[in-house]
Amino acid sequence: MPHDVIATCPVCTGELGVTRLHCRSCGTSLEGDFNVGRFSRLNREQQVLLDSFLRSRGNLREMERELGISYPTVRGRVEALIRALGYGPRADEPDEEAPTEQVTTLTRDAILERLARHEISAEAAASAIRSLGGQRR
Repeated sequence: MPHDVIATCPVCTGELGVTRLHCRSCGTSLEGDFNVGRFSRLNREQQVLLDSFLRSRGNLREMERELGISYPTVRGRVEALIRALGYGPRADEPDEEAPTEQVTTLTRDAILERLARHEISAEAAASAIRSLGGQRR
């Protein structure tokens, strides 16, 4: 039974690449350096959210009911999903590249995980880690 491909290295959190593709139908194999694609980079929670978003045709109220979470939580998770897919803030939104209170209260590892999922920029992550100073949380 095939398993979903992972896109992040479990050792260093770097992006993994695919080096071999195989056709189950005819047996053809291709070797090279292939990207896993932007959707494969999403964690399981983000994939569930994207699935719900598509099923509800983007109706956040319907997603709220389906997922059993509040509307502000749905909206926040959709915004994080948009950023994880590599889309920045809209022109009519404030730039959230600077670390927010939520980012600065995270541990170093949590900040690096958010960076790996493309939820925050490298600059925001660096600033948040600097704000931790010498403390270990």
